[in-house]
Amino acid sequence: MVYVKSITGQPLMPTKRHGFVRRLLQSGRAKVIQRCPFTIQLLYESGSETQPVVLGVDAGSKHVGFSACTEKEELYAEEMQPRNDVVELLSNRRQYRRSRRNRKTRYRKPRFENRVHSKHMGWLAPSVEVKIQEHITRIKRICSFLPVSKVIVETAEFDLQRLKAMEEGRPLPVGTDYQLGEMYDEYNVRQYVLKRDNYTCQCCGRHPTEKNGIRLHVHHKESRKTGGNAPNNLITLCEDCHKALHEGKITLPEGKRRGRPNRDAAFMGIMRKTLLERLKEILEVPVWETHGYITKYRREKYGILKTHTSDARCVTGMMEAVPSDTIYLVKPVRCHNRQTHKAKILRGGIRKRNQAPYTVFGFRLWDKVKFDGRECFVKGRRTSGYFALSTLNGEKITDSISYKKLKLLETANHYLTERRKGSPPMTKVTGVRACTT
Repeated sequence: MVYVKSITGQPLMPTKRHGFVRRLLQSGRAKVIQRCPFTIQLLYESGSETQPVVLGVDAGSKHVGFSACTEKEELYAEEMQPRNDVVELLSNRRQYRRSRRNRKTRYRKPRFENRVHSKHMGWLAPSVEVKIQEHITRIKRICSFLPVSKVIVETAEFDLQRLKAMEEGRPLPVGTDYQLGEMYDEYNVRQYVLKRDNYTCQCCGRHPTEKNGIRLHVHHKESRKTGGNAPNNLITLCEDCHKALHEGKITLPEGKRRGRPNRDAAFMGIMRKTLLERLKEILEVPVWETHGYITKYRREKYGILKTHTSDARCVTGMMEAVPSDTIYLVKPVRCHNRQTHKAKILRGGIRKRNQAPYTVFGFRLWDKVKFDGRECFVKGRRTSGYFALSTLNGEKITDSISYKKLKLLETANHYLTERRKGSPPMTKVTGVRACTT
């Protein structure tokens, strides 16, 4: 499928007439403006008649499906993997910042009135904000090369208190239980955890008394950097077990380890209304909302295998449309490292800068290149002109190859894109290959 724009930049209906497109490019009546997906722009006046195109969005935290359909055919199918590294990156930045302030401004006065959430109403956590922005950016990019007439977004909202009660085997919340919450009338998180565990070490079962002198600690099952101070991430341990656990001499009992976190379910509940409100403000086409049970009903009625792109096609409601034989896999990445210097100090007390030059012999991080007949991405670069290459799904191609053996295909634009062959709706989708258009 070749996507087409008019001379004024208006998206037109795509075409499969590859021979005609080739003649337009050879005669100079069109130019290539995007390689993957392959998009051209006409350099002469043409008609602007289009068909109704509905864009379905299967919103998610780890995988997002997009499908643009007419009544007869699916014009575009995409699966995106939003970034999930923001929490770790911000935690590292906070660690470096506190270490730097301790070295340089040890007696800096505390400031508690400069928090972002107190100054800006409607503020969202950066890890949530970046995923919402990636949803919006991809929708806008699809609308830039397809004449989308309507956008339908499937959202979901989860009952987190009910999910936690089911996982922990507690009675399901009803009525005022939702208002009181898990830690209602408790002094703080630590006191709640100690009381919940009956002031007993959950590893050896000892209980502190005046005679034995045992001291109780509250231990993070996952690091505070990853799991936070949520009650289900905390457990009561005695001082000896706590020390032995950190030394690696013992492990937590099987039933005491942390269960599945609900980060993705929490994100879906937070982003639901925000995404719809922002889309309605930004887009010039109508934005509708649908729900998962409708998508499930359509998928089961027509016997369609559950994938993110097939769910997005069910969201559009165009069930008679022929599925596309091409699926684009998209992964957003960061192209810069804001950390100024490395954390480790070299010999002589020198702090080395953490960033390589922006371009090395004309190549930059995440450029799409061709090496040994295979398309891949620049994952690492050295000032000597040797690069590390990998595919979008992380498969390593080489750790060190000279720039002389690379051919630049596309410059980095914060979104890595690969094209893979689609499968019939009743078979599984496997295998990824680079874009060859």
